Amino acid sequence: MKGKRSQQWDRMPAWMPREMWLVLLLLMPFQLASQRALTQNLHAKFLDPPPDARPIMRWWWFGPAVTENELSKELETMHNAGIGGVEIQPVYPIALDDPENGIHNFPYLSQQFLRDVSFANTTARSLGLRVDITLGSGWPYGGPRTPLSLAAGKLRVASLPIHGTKVELPRVDEGERRIAAFAVEGTERDFSPGSAVRIDLKTDTVAASETPRVALFFIASHTRQQVKRAAMGAEGYVLDHFSRAAIDQHLSDVGLPLLKAFGNQPPYSVFSDSLEVYGSDWTTNLPMEFQRRRGYDIVPHLPELVAGGSAEADEVRHDWGVTLSDLIREHYLAPITAFAQAHHTLFRSQTYGEPAVTLADEAIANLPEGEGPQWRAFSFTRWASSANHLYGRNVTSAETWTWLHSPAFRATPLDMKVEADRMFLLGVNQIVGHGYPYSPLAAGEPGWAFYAAGALNVHNPWFPVMPDVMRYLQRISWLLRQGTPANDIAILLPEDDAQAAFTPGHVSVTDEMKTRITPEMMAAILDAGYNVDFIDAETIRKLGGISYPVLILPPTDRIPLDVYRQIATYSEKGGKVIAIGKTPSIDPGLLNQRFNAQIIQLSRNLFHRDGNPSGIFIPSVDDLASQIRRVLPPDLMCHGQAIGLGFIHRKLTSADVYFVANTRNREVHGNIEFRSTRAVLEQWNPDSGQVMQSISYNPDKGVDISLAPYESRIFVLENGTTPSVAEINGIDQVHEAETVKQIEELSRDWKIQMQGHSQKQALDGLPSWTELHGLKYFSGHVDYFRSFTLRRSPSKQSRIVVDFGRGTPIVDDRPPNANGIHALLDPPIREAATIYVNGRLVGSLWHPPYRIDISDFVHAGANQLQVKVYNTAINELAGKPPHDYSALYAKFGTRFIPQDMNHLDPVPSGLFGPIRLMEVSAKPKAQ
Repeated sequence: MKGKRSQQWDRMPAWMPREMWLVLLLLMPFQLASQRALTQNLHAKFLDPPPDARPIMRWWWFGPAVTENELSKELETMHNAGIGGVEIQPVYPIALDDPENGIHNFPYLSQQFLRDVSFANTTARSLGLRVDITLGSGWPYGGPRTPLSLAAGKLRVASLPIHGTKVELPRVDEGERRIAAFAVEGTERDFSPGSAVRIDLKTDTVAASETPRVALFFIASHTRQQVKRAAMGAEGYVLDHFSRAAIDQHLSDVGLPLLKAFGNQPPYSVFSDSLEVYGSDWTTNLPMEFQRRRGYDIVPHLPELVAGGSAEADEVRHDWGVTLSDLIREHYLAPITAFAQAHHTLFRSQTYGEPAVTLADEAIANLPEGEGPQWRAFSFTRWASSANHLYGRNVTSAETWTWLHSPAFRATPLDMKVEADRMFLLGVNQIVGHGYPYSPLAAGEPGWAFYAAGALNVHNPWFPVMPDVMRYLQRISWLLRQGTPANDIAILLPEDDAQAAFTPGHVSVTDEMKTRITPEMMAAILDAGYNVDFIDAETIRKLGGISYPVLILPPTDRIPLDVYRQIATYSEKGGKVIAIGKTPSIDPGLLNQRFNAQIIQLSRNLFHRDGNPSGIFIPSVDDLASQIRRVLPPDLMCHGQAIGLGFIHRKLTSADVYFVANTRNREVHGNIEFRSTRAVLEQWNPDSGQVMQSISYNPDKGVDISLAPYESRIFVLENGTTPSVAEINGIDQVHEAETVKQIEELSRDWKIQMQGHSQKQALDGLPSWTELHGLKYFSGHVDYFRSFTLRRSPSKQSRIVVDFGRGTPIVDDRPPNANGIHALLDPPIREAATIYVNGRLVGSLWHPPYRIDISDFVHAGANQLQVKVYNTAINELAGKPPHDYSALYAKFGTRFIPQDMNHLDPVPSGLFGPIRLMEVSAKPKAQ
């Protein structure tokens, strides 16, 4: 004891009185106990997380042709399946009116439609479900109440040859207005902006010239884009997102009736889908707004804007892009946010795409939302989660499962996990499923489906395991809301360069980012053991600094001078700045070119100063990982066979929480080291919620990890001096086991009973249902029955486990850039199963490892094993001719084309094994 006390006094800070240090030593056990209590409370809530962390579903109302009975039934089904709410999304008609079968397409915003919205809201609330609604039908906003004058605008250029001094005028269509005209040398597609001479539109004349010329007419026009996937009565123009008048009219004509239908129970949020306003780059009053905001007239620069190819043209394009961003922020995002708040709800927005939005614009809407599982590339999802991290918003939602494993009804619970886990790695902690098709009894089986894949409703045979899928997603979502994000790296998005690269008809910052934030850059950071957020110059300006230990500048030309000075100050104070490939040299904007010398000097001081520059310049991304590790130890480092391993880290006062996922179809075996120095490490099972392991953590030794394909795990590190008692939970202890002994091979001697049949059929081995008579096109469930004998009941030191096999990795053989993702694994259970032993439900299996602990359900002697296996609805669809929508298209137009529904083939279904009964002896608790 004397030696230990002496060591404690040796660690006493020189400035601290001996009495204070003694008090702290006496308090330490109580502090550790308090921190342990916090972790235990965290785990208790992880076992039973609150309902607000449940996934919600986009609920497609086709037509809209809905009835109260079906609405009520579907809401109850979703509630019972663990789904936490709905986003009402009225879309295109999918069937003609059929009064005998109760199908009637009611016009959008009709009194009947609004009564249905009110009924759905009241019913959902009575079940404790969240209700959101889109402020429109389909996307983007617009419809019959949007006149051409308020429709999405574009800059149109018309050219005519010039003969003499009189200029022929081009045709101007309804809703168009001439802005200016110029005579230029060359052709419309190849001309010199420097030769441009203004044409007097009052006289339609221009000075004579001997050089061949064309007249370029710049016309304020409209894209005439129609709302996509509109419900009946919601057809019309997409509105002008740069126009406050267009937004105000839409909110008055569409938003107010919708919210009135909610009565005194407003929706949780009103929603806007991704900005897909194609070709919109202009609005009626843009020249006036540009002059006011940028300090010069854009009209004389229109030839440069269109032609590009010069430094001056790039800066004009930049200023044009910034102005468009200002307008969409002030005239679209801000008014809808204010409208939502005035009506006691929130604005949930997918603020990316086109036109023109920036990362800083994500600060406007209440609930920024992402989309896309591109974990190792630029993604709209990381765009949204980064903004939420930067602006202190704790919940990031994402549209999830869009295009999942096309065609409709093909997606499986494993596919859902594969994509959802990548969303979690991107910082998402609220799943918005895409989605749940409304489908009445009259639609038959498998019923109606949205054209773009995901049909994740009760008509898919595997739906009985949906409660377990939802519970998994709920647990992870809740846990990833605790504490604060712990991402180390910020990438400065070169948005000013993106705006300088805008061209007429294409003004999307996020599209530009896809080529500037490369997969190679993302991989270098992630594989080195770090997580990353995006940041932009305007956000640095708003927040007054940078809170990340490392800032990375991808190849960048433009950066605002004031922001670059903030970065220099950040570097001087210890922040690490790494520039790749090139350093900034331009202050963006035509009137700011006089400051370029100062930008160049700042780059020299940061990265090229003789001696010891505070910043780090590297010629290529090849050096990025090593340079980051020089300045910051990895947050999580994995050794061994760990390709595809990803993590996200949340920091709590009492613990560090890591969600770790294997994103590949191969097993992971290795050792991981956490930068956290907390003394105790626990592994939690995200499916059951139970503690798998609790050990003293040695950062020098790390901890072994073994994950099946697409498996995930929770690691919690906490303060303490001794580990808590580990719980041994069979299914996972195969990974942790010291000995595994096969008791019996179970791959033969099964009997099956088809859904709806009373007779059982003996099986020879484990064939696919598609090989059995009468089952080629069967979708549903089949019960497998078999008995086995145990010589003795399991002891406290062992567990009895049924292992259904590992499955076989497959290759993604789809064309490049195919929509959606899916699990690249042929699993041994196609596609999900619930397991019963001696008539009692043990649990479900729907993702690897396909292994379940049955210890608490078996006894010495004969035991009965029943496996209820569910496939997908695609087999039934494959046995039917393609649906004929010609009559529907004739009445409503071609508003959708089902995706990948031609030439369907049934897919293998059932159990494939090998199936083994095993005894697993648990590994003793590490000391």
